[in-house]
Amino acid sequence: MPRMLALALSLALCLSLPPSRAAAQDTGPLQTLLQTQANEVASPGRQSVGSVIEALVASGLPQVPEFLNRWSEREVVQDETTGLFYYDGEPPLDIDTGEPVTLAPEAELDDVRPNGGVRRVIATALVQFQLSDPDIARRIDALDSISRNPEPDQLEPLRASIETETDPALKARKERLAGMLAARYGATPEIRMDAIDALSDALAVDVRAVLNQILTIRSGVAESLPEGTNIARTLTPGDDLSEAEAYARLVEADLAPAQQSPAQIKAALTDNIDGGSVGGVPIGQLASEDGRARAYAALAEAGTVPPLVTEDDIAASLASHVFYEEYTEDDPAITDAARAALDEVETRVAMNQALDLGLDALSLASIYFLAAIGLAITFGVMGVINMAHGEFIMMGAYTGYVVQQIIPDYTVSLIVALPLAFAVTFAAGVAMERLVIRWLYHRPLETLLATFGISIALQQLAKNIFGTQARPLTSPSWLDGAWVLNDVVGIANIRIAIFILALIFLGLILLVLNKTRLGLEVRAVTQNPGMAASMGINPDKINMLTFGLGSGIAGIAGIAIGLYAQVTS
Repeated sequence: MPRMLALALSLALCLSLPPSRAAAQDTGPLQTLLQTQANEVASPGRQSVGSVIEALVASGLPQVPEFLNRWSEREVVQDETTGLFYYDGEPPLDIDTGEPVTLAPEAELDDVRPNGGVRRVIATALVQFQLSDPDIARRIDALDSISRNPEPDQLEPLRASIETETDPALKARKERLAGMLAARYGATPEIRMDAIDALSDALAVDVRAVLNQILTIRSGVAESLPEGTNIARTLTPGDDLSEAEAYARLVEADLAPAQQSPAQIKAALTDNIDGGSVGGVPIGQLASEDGRARAYAALAEAGTVPPLVTEDDIAASLASHVFYEEYTEDDPAITDAARAALDEVETRVAMNQALDLGLDALSLASIYFLAAIGLAITFGVMGVINMAHGEFIMMGAYTGYVVQQIIPDYTVSLIVALPLAFAVTFAAGVAMERLVIRWLYHRPLETLLATFGISIALQQLAKNIFGTQARPLTSPSWLDGAWVLNDVVGIANIRIAIFILALIFLGLILLVLNKTRLGLEVRAVTQNPGMAASMGINPDKINMLTFGLGSGIAGIAGIAIGLYAQVTS
């Protein structure tokens, strides 16, 4: 009977409460935790929000990551009457279950709006949960956040997430980032030195940045080198820093008086004029530097002004003090390991930069080779300097552009454009040789002027047809990207393709010149045109074909250069 009576009284008490207050009696573990620091959750401060976040993280509740994310995104509201927190929505959502909540009609909800500083603190705490998030985009965002703002407490969550990481590239990035954090924030010097030693095998910029951070220095000056300080190097005034800069450091450290400027000396003398003199020196004598020096010395001896700082005083002060740079890291073993690792990394970076520069030079040389080989053939065989050779390159590039307008598939259009560009420029070269060049053999100046005029005409023709805007010659998608050897060495796929194309044409030219009847006749005409003609070789025909071949190769070069750059007249 007493138990039934107690139950009836409890039921009556619950029914007598307002609906919202009755709901407040049934709260989940996250709500209960938030209520212990409700004021700080509702109005968080940059310096004080840490206690709330520490309590949330320590609780281990599965709802914490979602709450931190919504809190940071300003999607949390608070009931003014009950003080309970909900996720913003229509209706509001319970922060423990995510289920819609029905509130009393008179309930008023206030937005919880953390400022930018608080949101950054929340984002830092949220990172450790995002490291193991099923969504790979969130895991990448978490690593980006750690890279931007590394903190000591991020090391253990990062290490814990490595074992469960399924993406190989992301796992490798986590391991490298964990190594960088261990190098800076490891629990013991041994752990830090092992991590630093492991970083010496890397070439990435962020690894070098970590090593440089460990080797951060600050300048100091004292009468003698302070004991227990991790000295990076001592500085000699006049060699490592100027004497003026060294003395300025003494003044800044209150180890020497400031040197008076001429304006300050003049102002001091002006302020102490007494009866037509200053310190017993008549005003008329103050026009000379010696007079001003005697007057100021008298004032200084009387204690009216600070003593004059002379060059001898400056030299004595510099000689009696030690200027140095010290590491902000106190442990010399750590800085020695970091210095050795950084030196090794920088040596390997320099070697890889030389390799990268060599690859760039090789690819650029292949582009120049394609552009020049046709000109070299015509000049070597015929002795003709073709000033319109660049326009034949342009013609080949525009041929590729026109083909791409007709054939939208960039791979197919490239396959069609290469032989078509050769054919078009070959035909143009043959026409130019038959109509102009053949009449100007052995007259190099007239040939140069004629081909120069043709080049101007071809440029204007291209402008009239295609306009003056640069036209894109798009490479196939399989030529996008680059071949990356490491963080320093890489070369674009399009440059590799141009290099291979240059090798192919070099092989074809050598094959034609050394293994074919045409090549034999070309070599004969080159060496002795008269003798070749007496042997039944037609020099005019050979010259025509040679000029056409050189022009055709220029058209191929136009395709290659157009893929690397844009086409313009």
